[in-house]
Amino acid sequence: MELELERIQLPGVPEERPVVIAGPCSAETEEQVMNTARQLASKGLKIFRAGIWKPRTKPGGFEGVGVEGLAWLKEVKQETGMYVCTEVATAKHVLECLKAGIDLLWIGARTTANPFAMQEIADALKGVDIPVMVKNPVNPDLELWIGAMERLNQAGLKRLAAIHRGFSSYEKKIYRNLPQWHIPIELRRRIPNLPILCDPSHIGGKRELIAPLCQQAMDLGFDGLIVESHCNPDKAWSDASQQVTPDVLDYILNLLVIRQDTQTTENLSELRKQIDECDNELIQTLAKRMRISREIGTYKKEHDMTILQTGRYNEILEKRGSQASLCGMDTEFAKKVFEAIHEESVRQQMEIINK
Repeated sequence: MELELERIQLPGVPEERPVVIAGPCSAETEEQVMNTARQLASKGLKIFRAGIWKPRTKPGGFEGVGVEGLAWLKEVKQETGMYVCTEVATAKHVLECLKAGIDLLWIGARTTANPFAMQEIADALKGVDIPVMVKNPVNPDLELWIGAMERLNQAGLKRLAAIHRGFSSYEKKIYRNLPQWHIPIELRRRIPNLPILCDPSHIGGKRELIAPLCQQAMDLGFDGLIVESHCNPDKAWSDASQQVTPDVLDYILNLLVIRQDTQTTENLSELRKQIDECDNELIQTLAKRMRISREIGTYKKEHDMTILQTGRYNEILEKRGSQASLCGMDTEFAKKVFEAIHEESVRQQMEIINK
């Protein structure tokens, strides 16, 4: 299904990259919300975010102030002129936000992963013209992400955007949630006119990672950023380690290098031709390798040998990894490439054996 989209145009918000949405992870008190909003507004920020309802992994933690916090967002809007947005996870949340005049909504990763919840929200928003941003699901499932936006689109919502907040992993890594940049890149390829924002706070999980993640997002052509900013991050009631002060956020944004998507130069065009030639040679080399693999499959069939030769497979991975390292490439990259090549070789040999 092709999404029917319209541009998200907010009067007074510059359309150049990056559009920046900032504010605390959670609205905690009226004083905290207003203090943070005033500081962000003084830095020129136009869109304020704060979580009112907070889904938590386990019960007992701070789960948001609820409806009371919507009045604080209305106060932010009235005093500073900033647009305000918050997360919704149920139809009731949606109705309360519409009643309070919230300008934008976002849908969290856990909700995106639940088709029933997404349909409930889509039904509650039917006939309403409001921008909605959809975070990627917790697991790296592009179809689920697109499906969530399709449900909203079918309900008549056309001002949609995606938020890339990274993907959960059982293994502990440098990031709280792995970026897996190839997934939002594929989303951009599939739906070119869909705005994509990056959430460096949830990807990094640590405030020192926010700046480099913001720059990576800009280098990849993301349209905007949604960053958690708190007047006193160390005292935050939720996700304290991934929030920055408005002053630090302003410093990060001022250091960003925004590379424009300008017309391709003659030199770049020539380099791309060389890439195309290399790719053609790669395909031809792979085709030759597969022909040899099929011949090996025939030999194994004639001599009643098993297809998988573990010793030989391990030898290939070790040798090619070492060669890749000597050529300035990552050994893990080489391993993945040759694992894929081996998988296709086995598949082709299986066809020979089963004939």
